[in-house]
Amino acid sequence: MIGELYADALAGTPVEIEYVDGSRAVLEAARWTRPIDGDETMLRRCAGPTLDIGSGPGRLTVALNRRGVPALGIDITPHAVRLTRAAGGFALLRSVFDEVPGSGRWGTALLADGNIGIGGHPGALLRRVRELVRPGGEVVAEVEGPGVASRVDRVRLRRAGTVGDWFAWAVVSADDIARVARPAGFAVADRWQEGRRWFAVLS
Repeated sequence: MIGELYADALAGTPVEIEYVDGSRAVLEAARWTRPIDGDETMLRRCAGPTLDIGSGPGRLTVALNRRGVPALGIDITPHAVRLTRAAGGFALLRSVFDEVPGSGRWGTALLADGNIGIGGHPGALLRRVRELVRPGGEVVAEVEGPGVASRVDRVRLRRAGTVGDWFAWAVVSADDIARVARPAGFAVADRWQEGRRWFAVLS
């Protein structure tokens, strides 16, 4: 059900994120189908083969492929994978915690659009990513701005009378990324702002 609701959101159907306290926010997934201000700074940091984790409709995977950078998107939503392939990118229907091709050989792992929150446990996610990147490999991650509280939310997707299952999603601020990354063996090599977006490179 989560995948179906996410696919609807990608198609422009109004879908909301509902929090356990009853508050809601619009899931603006359709914007991930086209370039967003700040994408270029992430793409320039992708050195060598890049694994786009939670690639969604694949705008970044496709952009890297067009630049001649080997890139693979992985996502758990079939419709998102189909969109990536239709746009000319390479993508697999896969969780980052499942077997991933090229494990231990990726030059860069990309966690855009808040995907450092996947699974609700950023530390566990980064430990998994450490297994996927090669020695000296980097993580390019989008984070929240300084002053935002890092947290784990319980959320579900909602469209009209249809609701998905509850799942955990984490938020990590630029203030906390070094602390979160350290146990996974990463240090913050760079941190910057582009418009309203914040990013960090972990190496």
